[in-house]
Amino acid sequence: MEETTAGGLLGGSVAYRQFAEGHRSGFEPVLLAAAIQARPGERVLEAGTGAGAGLLCLAARIPGVFGLGVERDAATARLAQSNFNANAFANLFCVQADATALPLAPQSFDHVFANPPWFDVAGTASPNARRSLAHQAKPGLLEGWIASLTRTLRPRGSITLILPASAFATAGAALRAHHCGGITLFPLWPRANQPAKMAILTARAQIKTPDAIAPGLILHDSGGITPEAQSILRDGAEITFSS
Repeated sequence: MEETTAGGLLGGSVAYRQFAEGHRSGFEPVLLAAAIQARPGERVLEAGTGAGAGLLCLAARIPGVFGLGVERDAATARLAQSNFNANAFANLFCVQADATALPLAPQSFDHVFANPPWFDVAGTASPNARRSLAHQAKPGLLEGWIASLTRTLRPRGSITLILPASAFATAGAALRAHHCGGITLFPLWPRANQPAKMAILTARAQIKTPDAIAPGLILHDSGGITPEAQSILRDGAEITFSS
């Protein structure tokens, strides 16, 4: 059995184990979970769930939500399910599947979210196979994830992605091609007055609301992580897209 490390999410209120080697969770799944505006009883799908950090944070904030994680790596999918069980989240489940070929019924989820792989395959791949799978993106992969995820989305349901700046145009075009509107960009500023390298992108299925840019979130200041970011990363606060 591969070695795992024990840790916590949301200030330690959620127990979390992940593999000692390979892909390790950062801020991204916690921020993504905070951006999902779900209600108790709604169905939420996460593609590329990893060890389950995103869904764990979502369930901690919204008791009663039904969450399904999809993970291509079998061992990681088993670890995610173990994390769900360890936290007694009986409405969270993980299955092994490819995010571009989801074995799920159309229009069966109220919300879908993901942190898709985005590193260029022309770059140097990680020697760790699991880390490479989580990071490396072949041409057309993002479009494939969006096509597959939006197929499972109910009318007016939300899709939420965290992406680098280089992927915004591709994601926006793919979302529009699959009848999603109201595309909103939420920049993640590393520091005040610095360019945002990453952003959260959200849209809704089968609506024609105009696109928008939200104020975003400054992650760091001279004291470390900003109080606004801490309220999300440590205390489980929801991200709001309006000022």
